[in-house]
Amino acid sequence: MSAARRLVIASHNRKKSGEMVTILTAGLPGWEILTLADFPGAPEPEETGTTYEENAVIKAASAAQFTGELCLADDAGLEIDALPGELGPWSKRFMGEETPFTEKMQGILTRMAGLPEAERGARFNCWVALAAPGLEPKTFHATCEGRIAEAPSGGGGFGYDPIFWLESQGCTMADLTAEQKHAISHRGKVLAQVIGHLRQTDV
Repeated sequence: MSAARRLVIASHNRKKSGEMVTILTAGLPGWEILTLADFPGAPEPEETGTTYEENAVIKAASAAQFTGELCLADDAGLEIDALPGELGPWSKRFMGEETPFTEKMQGILTRMAGLPEAERGARFNCWVALAAPGLEPKTFHATCEGRIAEAPSGGGGFGYDPIFWLESQGCTMADLTAEQKHAISHRGKVLAQVIGHLRQTDV
């Protein structure tokens, strides 16, 4: 870790980066939390891994090499029991990478039309990698269990949040406030692990 206690979020997704900046800034007082927007020309490496962990490491290591800083990257996806193997690490590319998430969600709902709650199980899976020049990457993992809703709901969050129903909350992920989401989501859980690790060690 550099003397300035800096951490770079290695993501070109502004909504995701904003969510992570909020969580990490609150959990790591005294740290300077940066994003790739602070490093013009930062590459966007091809996610050639076949697992979340591999893709998170690829992104974190690429950013660390470019910035010379301690970098954090995540890779997350939606896993749907009724559509095995179709999303997961390829969730962003489901139905085409340029397809709007509103269309992706409608495609999922159409294919799952009529399925009972017991067959609509789903989870968000998230892996985070920390990487710095000359150091072996370290990874963290968390999940959030739920099911696919009958219809989209809520205007918060991003991605597949509007169709991810949380039994414990009685609403979708997109219906939650940012604070509520951070407390229970896959990304909130895994970043809590990262925060705990960084509070106890130099890297």
